[in-house]
Amino acid sequence: MTQKLPVLVTGGAGYIGSHAVLALADAGWPVAVIDNLVTGFRWAVPEGVPFYEGDIADEALLARIFTEQGTRAVMHFAGSVVVPESVSDPLKYYHNNTAKTRALIAAAVRAGVPHFIFSSTAATYGIPEISPVREDTPQRPINPYGMSKLMSEFMLRDTAAAHPINFCALRYFNVAGADPRARTGQSTAGATHLIKVAVEAALGKRERVDVFGTDFDTPDGTGVRDYIHVSDLADAHLLALEQLIAAPGESLTMNCGYGRGYSVLEVLDAVDRVTNRTIVRMLGPRRAGDPDSLISDNARIKATLPWVPKFADLDTIVNHALAWERKLSEIRGNG
Repeated sequence: MTQKLPVLVTGGAGYIGSHAVLALADAGWPVAVIDNLVTGFRWAVPEGVPFYEGDIADEALLARIFTEQGTRAVMHFAGSVVVPESVSDPLKYYHNNTAKTRALIAAAVRAGVPHFIFSSTAATYGIPEISPVREDTPQRPINPYGMSKLMSEFMLRDTAAAHPINFCALRYFNVAGADPRARTGQSTAGATHLIKVAVEAALGKRERVDVFGTDFDTPDGTGVRDYIHVSDLADAHLLALEQLIAAPGESLTMNCGYGRGYSVLEVLDAVDRVTNRTIVRMLGPRRAGDPDSLISDNARIKATLPWVPKFADLDTIVNHALAWERKLSEIRGNG
């Protein structure tokens, strides 16, 4: 049985990070959180989990946390994630996602932290020529977000070759849904993720859902994406950590997705079905750089880890997102 080492989660008050914190805490791992609360929420961190408000580039703070918590692994989620913003403000993304990740890795190396799990993205592939996408597909990002994450992958690879640290880079496809017990979920105002936007529209928080492009080379003309439930993604992080501990000389790079896709219209139909309402859809032109289809080949993660998704069902993902959106209305109403 894997020894449960103390883990520091960066961005642990954010969407995916808060689910990883719950998964770690539920499984009995000692876990602490650092988050600057620019996009995260203090209430998203469970009671009893040590919380440090601060920046991952603050190397003195990191050194103190590593000492106080006895940290032996880092799960790194902190960063900026809005693709259009990365195009209009690239330096923000190279600062938040690349330069600050460099500072975090440096602090981990100095403190002798031996394991590092990195929140990467399918955006590092750009517009792949073949879908499903394998991990050895050429990485040609088409926006600063994807490039900022790819540069971080390169830093980890080179650092692991030079220092006693191993890493796992998990390349996420489209993360969606919320904790099945509605303890946390996607809470950012103005989020751009389709399922989040659609359930907001179903609950009257938005007037409509914009559909960007109806002329893609797909069965119904709208873009096809691989949606992965955030709790299944969090479980993949725990299993990856166990593998890093078991094989300290090996590093991993793996896609995180279900290996099947849904079109924009199929997702909106699912939200209509689950809510028994009809969302207003505004059809418009496609956005620059949107691939027709982006689906993961997940053979590697399934061969490497004992990962068995529990929520690989679109209606389940929508149900959990909807339950969280309703709870979020209560939290904001009380706040």
